Amino acid sequence: MVSEKEQFIAPPGLTSLHWLLLVSVFVIATCGLIYELVAGTLASYLLGDSVMQFSTIIGVYLFSMGIGSWLSKYLDGNLLKWFIRIEILVGLVGGFSAPLLFVLFEYVASFRFILYTLVGLTGILVGLEIPLLMRILENQLSFKDLVSRVFTFDYIGALLASLIFPMILIPQLGLIRTSLFFGLLNIGVAGFLLYRFSETRSFRAGFTAVLLASVTMLTVGFVYAERIMTYAEGVTFQDRVIYSKSTPYQRIVLTRNNRELRLYLNGNLQFSSADEYRYHEALVHPVMQARPNAKRVLVLGGGDGMAVRELLKYPAIQHIRLVDLDPGMTSLFQQNETLVSLNKRSLLSPKVQITNNDAFSWIRQDTARYDVVIVDFPDPSNYSIGKLYSTTFYTELEKRLAPDGVFVVQSTSPYVARKSFWCIRNTLATVGFQTIPYHAYVPSFGEWGYVLALRNHHWRVDGPLPTGLRYVNTQTIRDMLYFSPDMAEVPTAINKLNNQALVQSFEEEWAPYGQ
Repeated sequence: MVSEKEQFIAPPGLTSLHWLLLVSVFVIATCGLIYELVAGTLASYLLGDSVMQFSTIIGVYLFSMGIGSWLSKYLDGNLLKWFIRIEILVGLVGGFSAPLLFVLFEYVASFRFILYTLVGLTGILVGLEIPLLMRILENQLSFKDLVSRVFTFDYIGALLASLIFPMILIPQLGLIRTSLFFGLLNIGVAGFLLYRFSETRSFRAGFTAVLLASVTMLTVGFVYAERIMTYAEGVTFQDRVIYSKSTPYQRIVLTRNNRELRLYLNGNLQFSSADEYRYHEALVHPVMQARPNAKRVLVLGGGDGMAVRELLKYPAIQHIRLVDLDPGMTSLFQQNETLVSLNKRSLLSPKVQITNNDAFSWIRQDTARYDVVIVDFPDPSNYSIGKLYSTTFYTELEKRLAPDGVFVVQSTSPYVARKSFWCIRNTLATVGFQTIPYHAYVPSFGEWGYVLALRNHHWRVDGPLPTGLRYVNTQTIRDMLYFSPDMAEVPTAINKLNNQALVQSFEEEWAPYGQ
């Protein structure tokens, strides 16, 4: 009589057995890290693009893997059967995690609880996989070969996942299809091992129906992923979603109603067509008063072309270089008819040169000098953006200014994020710039802040302005310079690369508003 533990029958040639199982290690390691990356990215999309999201997701996931590894010692009997069960569960839980979380986001009050429960459950199941495979292989390889080969394949799989996730999977498949695809891979591993290494019909019969049902559900989800995402975004955003795309850097969503078009990046509002002119006129025209005859202008960020639109109202400008990280963003605002109309074809102007690169790296390599620089980065919600508000970055930026050059930095809300606003101003002052802080009211955002940075005080409130502006004039600029007591200057830390004080204060101040 064959015992439960002995029902795993290896085919002739042990080399075939352990190499195929090691390939399984590679596949499941890739799947495991993909689920972790999906959860972290999804959390940053839905809960705010914050280092906190990725940190907590990674911590919970790794801790859960440790729990799974510890629990593996309690699994006895037919190890192959246990392993197939776990692969099916990993495929279903990990595969359906993204669509489930997107759909539930607007329906449940305790979304974080569901998020971390799914992350924890996936981590426990993934943590069970490697110890089980090592036990399956323990009689086929020496201990040192077993450990070295299993972990080599595990780490190679993790490396592959980290490379293909941002470069291929997110831009080509999106989050929902990515999680479902790797769920199918987990089910595929289970099915392969079942039909390759089991010889009894009863062994196979117990799993076949479950495998087929799992593959069917994941495949249906994969085919209808766009409809799932459309439904989820339709619930998340109040207005009709007219465009959505995941790039390697962010999720771009455009919505529309009868009054306005809105742009969201990772769920955060970037502009409304109803009042974006207020933001961009306030960003560009006060700084241009210092250099109305500027010839060379640098725009950092601002991939929507709205700041460039305002700059092109100055005929003296001969060349504008726009540096924006995401080619998906600049291409959209060069090609979409509605958006091209909104930015007045600014990104198609022969005066404009577009560079898609990380501004922090690019500015250290550039050798040109600019009369005016417009710094229109997203808010400093994470460390990768926070570095663009640091003393290190501003020191490099100073090298790119002409002798009498000036620049302006969008600096978040001095009302909601008072410490963050003044931290940006104080950081600029520490580098040696003379600063002029000001703010404007943009209905979609409330009070919004900016800081002018100059080497000298050759700036005038009543300088020349282009005709046809809808918001900015001499009087509104004067008004922008006044700060009420609830927005007045406060002492702050200086934002440096080694402390990222700005990111910490920004997260604290915006947290009550869901940023």
